[in-house]
Amino acid sequence: MSSTPRPARIDPAGRLAIALAAAPAALAALTGHRRTALALGLLPAAVAAFFRDPDRRADSVPADPHDILSPADGKVMHAGEPQPGVAPEGDWLQIAIFLSVFDVHINRSPAAGIVKSVEYRPGRWLAAYKAESATENEVSEITLAVPVDGSERTLVFRQIVGLLARRVVTRVAPGQVIQAGERIGLMKFGSRMDVFVPRDCSIEVSRGDRVVAGETVIARWGRS
Repeated sequence: MSSTPRPARIDPAGRLAIALAAAPAALAALTGHRRTALALGLLPAAVAAFFRDPDRRADSVPADPHDILSPADGKVMHAGEPQPGVAPEGDWLQIAIFLSVFDVHINRSPAAGIVKSVEYRPGRWLAAYKAESATENEVSEITLAVPVDGSERTLVFRQIVGLLARRVVTRVAPGQVIQAGERIGLMKFGSRMDVFVPRDCSIEVSRGDRVVAGETVIARWGRS
């Protein structure tokens, strides 16, 4: 017998935002404006939908150690050679994912490994689909050491806020061991995620593809 899928939970970071969004509807109801209260009641529902946190395949099925999973839901806006001036020091390929306000914004680790560093940099709030958002917007950069075929490899991924996303939430710290697809934080209200992998990896997605955090394979490590 198949089990019924569990409804998506709401991330704790959304509790205050939902309460604030519900306040106008509650006030309208208390003052007898029922139709207005019903209309305003759509706002907290929309905010709750933004903070939804559904289970994904990675929560129950271990990923192939050669797979690099998407860390975010959204649409691939770049895949291949790094955008000019965007990549960290080294020789990388880049995958950039745009998250609209309608996408799930819970972020997940693209691979299993040890967090080597977490660096937060303040910045602007340009629209996340603009190329300059990768270098000018507020960002949290996570460097991950990944064991692959007996050797340690490195990948870097960045949570980048956008025009509506004014806060990045990162819930991992240096030295922490994380699994592929494990939740690592979220970005509030429309943003982008950049992933940088070594050049000998194969890119498995193209611009315009839809990806799902913790499920879609966006790249693969080369096999030794």
